[in-house]
Amino acid sequence: MEEEIKAEFTRNGFNFDDEEEILQKCLTFCIQYKLSASDLVSSWDIYSLNRGLEFTVRSSHMGAFLEQLQREQVDKVKQKDSGLHLYSNDVAMILHGNIEETEVIPDTPNAKGTSAQEKLSDSAQKTTGGKFTFEKPLESVTPFGSRKNKFVVQTTINEQPNIQTIKVEEDRENSEDDIIKRVQPSQKCSLLIDRSQPEPGCRFMYDRIEDKFDFMENCIKKRAAAYVSSGQYEEPVDPSVASQKSIFAVGMICCEEEGRLKEKPILLQSSVEHSGGQRVRLDLQKLNQFSIFPGQVVGIEGHNPSGHCLIASKIIDSVPSSITSTEQQPSKRQALDHVIQSSKVSLIVAAGPFTTSDNLLFEPLTELLSYARRKQPQLLVLLGPFIDSDHPNLRKGTVDQTFDDMFRLEVLGKLQDYVEYMGSSVNVILMPSFRDANHDFVFPQPAFEIRPADFNHQIYSVSNPGMFSANEVKVACCTVDILKHLSAEEICRNPQGGSKQRLTNLAKHILNQQSFYPLYPPAEEVPLDFSLANEALQFSSVPDILILPSDLAHFVKVLSLGEGNDREEQDKCLCINPARLARGEGGGFFVEINYCGNPDSSTASIIRI
Repeated sequence: MEEEIKAEFTRNGFNFDDEEEILQKCLTFCIQYKLSASDLVSSWDIYSLNRGLEFTVRSSHMGAFLEQLQREQVDKVKQKDSGLHLYSNDVAMILHGNIEETEVIPDTPNAKGTSAQEKLSDSAQKTTGGKFTFEKPLESVTPFGSRKNKFVVQTTINEQPNIQTIKVEEDRENSEDDIIKRVQPSQKCSLLIDRSQPEPGCRFMYDRIEDKFDFMENCIKKRAAAYVSSGQYEEPVDPSVASQKSIFAVGMICCEEEGRLKEKPILLQSSVEHSGGQRVRLDLQKLNQFSIFPGQVVGIEGHNPSGHCLIASKIIDSVPSSITSTEQQPSKRQALDHVIQSSKVSLIVAAGPFTTSDNLLFEPLTELLSYARRKQPQLLVLLGPFIDSDHPNLRKGTVDQTFDDMFRLEVLGKLQDYVEYMGSSVNVILMPSFRDANHDFVFPQPAFEIRPADFNHQIYSVSNPGMFSANEVKVACCTVDILKHLSAEEICRNPQGGSKQRLTNLAKHILNQQSFYPLYPPAEEVPLDFSLANEALQFSSVPDILILPSDLAHFVKVLSLGEGNDREEQDKCLCINPARLARGEGGGFFVEINYCGNPDSSTASIIRI
């Protein structure tokens, strides 16, 4: 099995600093926790992304990686029985497999099998060297009420000297006025909901096979038309036809069967118009760099000498920007520059859950609103889930009120108090999640049925995903964890010494594909309705701010699209993963943004709640 583990790491672009020792430890993990090679590498992929590690797997990281595997096993057991309470001894028994079997199978293992197990156990003990054991305690989580380092900035880009910092005085039990320095109120921003599809009350989960086919066909045809209209590429041809000369084709990356791309041959499915929807095997051996995933629509330059395999010489995963008339007319360009300079807005963004897993008091939300009262941003953006269906109390059914009542009292009630305190200078945007127990379980998802008139036209809801403009600044959001889903399905190859910023590359896929969820087939937990996807998931222009909440590591990055383009300044986007406001029983993070004309001159900070 060591060879399978090594092959799986290699397929994902990883290498080792001590191959023999690492593979022995990984083999032990697989047997101990009954993991396949692909499951183990997927867990390592998430571990390395969250810690910003390079593509070299180091033996020194195995101890912390084991802790993550242990936490995953505990989570799996809890999910099987939400009413199960795990004591410390129970956790140890589960992790070490020391659980008494209810059925005893009368069978005697052969000597060969027994010796193999003993050899594996001895090998595992030898490789630990007394420092790497299964008895290492799990990482504890600080309860929210007793947390330290409140409102500490974790990450900042384009920090300016006039940004006010926050001081925490632990020895003083004063009000939060001593913790957060109050600033002067700002002017109210103009707000325009650019898109909100689907509409509340829409008919969903009645999609047919034809809807899935139409969705994929439209994606391919739109991308092919965009390549041609850019003037840099010819009309695409059928990639399944044998040809000795170089051709240009457009199609969707897919697997031969349902499953992970890295485990199956890579295929390219072209449109019905160009190839009758046929698929052809894709050979990427000649490429020294690529990043692909199932559902990605790309342009391929290559040749197909046999008619059975398209040998790629180049992959084009983004549409080049075409020259517009604003570059030729100075008056229009000056007007555009004036709009960009006036595009300024301050906002605070947080993603749910908004309460800790040990209660439904919504303490993190209360703390966030207290911070916002002092900093007084023009816009507060809250992304679901609000009433999290994965919360232990909701799963056990121990709540004594309806989900709608809980949302109205604990969320809308607190927000109404907030806007009344702030006055007319602030707006609040809410976006649901399909994990919200009080809302439709579908993606794309309609907005909450909130009447802005009931809240003095200061609290609004947008669909998931959705886009809106605040002071001419375009903001796009999606509460589905597309970054995590892409990280599990993407395969990539990087040249020696090339860029290894995987989180940046994952976020770029969203902008290059011009889709909030370009992955197909979707992850199992995503209730994707293809009858609604055509209008709701696609976007045509690059937003100024892209917010993608994820369980992966939080980040703030300026993404540059269309490298080598003369109009590079108009192809940049401020991309943010604010992480979660609450993490288990502890606090999480949120983001504070001051957008000033363009991403390069804007400031953004990830702050611990």
